[in-house]
Amino acid sequence: MQRREFIGLIGGAAAWSVAANAQQGERLRRIGVLMPFAASDPQYRARTGAFVQGLSQLGWFDGRNMRIEYRASTGNNADEIRKYATELVTLAPDVILATGVSTVGPLQQATHTIPIVFAVVPDPVGAGIVDSLARPGGNVTGFSTYEYGVSGKWLELLKEIVPRVMRVGVLRNPAISAGIGQFAAIQSVAPALGVELTPMNVRDASEIEHAIVAFAQAPNGGLIVTGSALVAAHRDLLITLTARYKLPAVYFERLFVAAGGLISYGPNVVEQYRLAAGYVDRILKGEKPTDLPVQAPTKYETVINLKTATALGLNVPATVLARADEVIE
Repeated sequence: MQRREFIGLIGGAAAWSVAANAQQGERLRRIGVLMPFAASDPQYRARTGAFVQGLSQLGWFDGRNMRIEYRASTGNNADEIRKYATELVTLAPDVILATGVSTVGPLQQATHTIPIVFAVVPDPVGAGIVDSLARPGGNVTGFSTYEYGVSGKWLELLKEIVPRVMRVGVLRNPAISAGIGQFAAIQSVAPALGVELTPMNVRDASEIEHAIVAFAQAPNGGLIVTGSALVAAHRDLLITLTARYKLPAVYFERLFVAAGGLISYGPNVVEQYRLAAGYVDRILKGEKPTDLPVQAPTKYETVINLKTATALGLNVPATVLARADEVIE
C-alpha cells in the first residue's frame, strides 16, 4: 500500500470514529405531546401522525435522536389534562406540543420555562395565551385556527346550501373566549340573512343532546358547530343527533364531514401539526418561542358530504360544489 493511501485510510477511519463517537454522545432530545383526545380517536392518529412525519422530514426520528412522550385525555377531561400536563412537565422535555386552549392553559400553569408549541387555538391573544401574535412573549407560541370573521361565513354557507333555514342554533363553549367571539361574528351577519340565532352553551354530552333535541322541535332549523376541543370530543354524538333530527349543520373542521356531517369550512387542521414540527425543530436548535410569531392559516377549505346531503333531502347548489375543495360521496 502506498504511504499516501495508508495515511488517507487512517485519516478517514479516524474521522469516521470521531463522527460515530459524536453521534453516540449526542443527547437524546425529549418532546412532550399533550392531546385532548383518546389515543383511539381518528383526530389523535391524524394529528400525531402529521407531527411525526413533519419531524422526520427535518431529521428527527423517535428513538434515534429524540424521544416523544405522549399523553392523551379521554373526551377532553379537564382533570386528566391537568394531571398529564404535570406529568409531562415533571419529565422536563425540551419542548411540548399542545392542542387547543384546554391543554395550553394547564401546561402554562405547570411551567414558565419549558417551550410550548400549540396548534388549533382560535384566539390565543383573547385567551391570554400570548401577548401578541407578532411577539408571543413567555414560553409559548404556535398556530391559530382562524380569525373570528370566518365564523360569519359559516352562517352564509348554511343559508346558501339550505335557503329555507330561518332558525340557527350555534353550539359553542361559553367558557372560552373563542366561544364568545365566534358567536359574536355569526351574530353580526344574521340580520342581513334574516336568520334568528339561538346560542347553545354546551359543557358536556347530556347538555349537547338536550339542546339539540329542544331546538329540533320547531321547523326550518339548522346548526353551526363552532370550534372547541369540547365540541370535537363529542363529534360522534353530534353527527348522530343531526342525522336523527334531520338538521343541516355547518362544522368548523373536515373531520366532522368525514364522519358523516354535512359541510365544513375551515383551515386544514392536520397541516398545522406538520407546521408545528417546524417550530419544534427551530426550538430544539436554539430559537426561543418569544421570537417565533404565532401563525394564522393562509387557506380555508370547503368539504361537502353528498351522501349526507341526500339523506337530508338537499340539492347542493352548483356554486357551492364548484367552490368545494373536497366532495365526499
